[in-house]
Amino acid sequence: TARAAALQALLVTGAGGLALLAGLVLLGQIGGSWECSLLVSQSERIRAHPLYVPVLLLVLAGAFTKSAQVPFHFWLPAAMEAPTPVSAYLHSATMVKAGVYLLARLQPVLGGTDAWHYIVTVVGAVTMLAGVLLALPQRDLKRLLAYSTVSALGTLMLLLGLGTVLAAKAAVVFLLVHSLYKGALFLVAGAVDHEAGTREIERLGGLSRAMPITTVAVSLAALSMAGLPPLLGFISKELLYEAKLQAPQAAPLITGAGILANMVLVAVAGSVCVRPFFGRPVATPRVPHEAPFSLWFGPLVLAGLGLLIGLFPDTIATPLVAPAVSAVRAEPTEIALGLWHGVNPILALSALTIACGVGIYIGRDVLCRTGRRLRFMTVWGPEQWYHTALAGLNRLAHAQTRLFQSGYLRVYVLTSALVVLVLTGRIFVGTEVLEGGGEWRETSFFAWVVAGLILSAAWVAVRASSLLAAAVGLGGVGYGIALVYILFGAPDLAITQVAIETLTVVLFVLVLYRHPFEFAVRSTLATRLRDAIVALGVGGVITAIVLIGTAEPVGSRLTPYFAEHSLLSAKGRNVVNVILVDFRALDTLGEITVLAVAAVGVYTLLKFTHAK
Repeated sequence: TARAAALQALLVTGAGGLALLAGLVLLGQIGGSWECSLLVSQSERIRAHPLYVPVLLLVLAGAFTKSAQVPFHFWLPAAMEAPTPVSAYLHSATMVKAGVYLLARLQPVLGGTDAWHYIVTVVGAVTMLAGVLLALPQRDLKRLLAYSTVSALGTLMLLLGLGTVLAAKAAVVFLLVHSLYKGALFLVAGAVDHEAGTREIERLGGLSRAMPITTVAVSLAALSMAGLPPLLGFISKELLYEAKLQAPQAAPLITGAGILANMVLVAVAGSVCVRPFFGRPVATPRVPHEAPFSLWFGPLVLAGLGLLIGLFPDTIATPLVAPAVSAVRAEPTEIALGLWHGVNPILALSALTIACGVGIYIGRDVLCRTGRRLRFMTVWGPEQWYHTALAGLNRLAHAQTRLFQSGYLRVYVLTSALVVLVLTGRIFVGTEVLEGGGEWRETSFFAWVVAGLILSAAWVAVRASSLLAAAVGLGGVGYGIALVYILFGAPDLAITQVAIETLTVVLFVLVLYRHPFEFAVRSTLATRLRDAIVALGVGGVITAIVLIGTAEPVGSRLTPYFAEHSLLSAKGRNVVNVILVDFRALDTLGEITVLAVAAVGVYTLLKFTHAK
């Protein structure tokens, strides 16, 4: 299950990351810069660009997958398979917040449009509600906390979609609040599992007597999660309600969704704290006792910070919240935080949330039984889509492997040739790339003779009735190429070509002499016609490319540089040799090394075969 969860997280977030990469590349091209500060100055031009919507969708795809928004939320609860410290780090502070952070930084660039507002707000609201509703029936502490993380991420996305100063302020404060209480609760879940031997809520109870320090930590964190004063969670919840009440559009609907989500979140906080620690004592797989210092110190610090900052909220207003809100808004913003704002409608909403949340907690068993009857609907859920898509991908890969990885060299060569023919040859269709050619039409008589010899040798190689004759024909092609080098003033290349061709022909002849393979035609006429068409097509495309390249002389700064410095700097009159052994010495050394390694490998294989 851990490996499956790792693969699932990698595939979902990796696919979103590819979409994000494409979106950021387009954004950089449109804005003319990769710097956020410079892109902000180009925000109006970016929003008016025809590619704005594709860029926005690609960036949102990356952010939604990494921050587990519906319908990509399913990978995050599965990630609870990780060890508890990793889960605490993952679910409270790091990668799952990457998408939120990304949209917060890009809001001044991509935000402020209807597309941004509706997509981000709707997806955030749906995720916020889906997370808490899926969290309530869970019985595993870590899985329950994982789904509540999904809800918290949806809340953050919803606030970024609103795009107001209040929403940015609420998002930054809630980001900090969630990191503190969720990190503490995950670490507590690990401590409980370590000491009691289980994380199942129904198998836990009365742990407060055996684990008093851990109980203090979980109580403070759960109260902050529920939004009770005087903890920082209470301040955050009031900011959330204030921002939602002042939403630019559909404020009543958004506020109602937020209240419902927070009511269920209160019940979730009760499920984490009340029954396991203050419920009726039950027998656990291990006799519970207080966790060691290394296990209770971390959650106690995190939960204690939630209380301390709640009592003195101005300690984070200027150094933390204000700079973050200023970055989100791309403008200086002053922030003031307070624990008490008097009796007002927001306080009434908070009281209503707590009261209804307690009621939901009391009736959670009935609600969970009802929810279990609806489990059949999960077969149509996003996670099932993922498994179906993954199975289809594996079947496609299997079929593709059987098709392309046939084990026959001729199939690989044919496939490569077809790819070259299709991708390169399409540039010649309906174009005039060969029109207005240069001096290649004014070729000497000797060049035409050499070309005829090369074609004749190639024809002999193709039509030969023996392998030895085919080897001789291929050698004739190589010697013809050497003559071309001589005609066009490259005698050093011609000498190299003659040496290589001579060695190649001798090797072919020796091999065929020692191992006289029987010559036979094993392919059908249709196969030979297909291969001939592909070969002629590839040859024609390569010929056209060469003619285009030589039709117009291209000025080069390298030619005069090498001509000037070969003798002065490298003490050599042969420019080509000087380039190989001096100017490109490391490149040549690399080629020699590759050939040497290949020779050693061939020699080893030959000795191994002989020994067998």
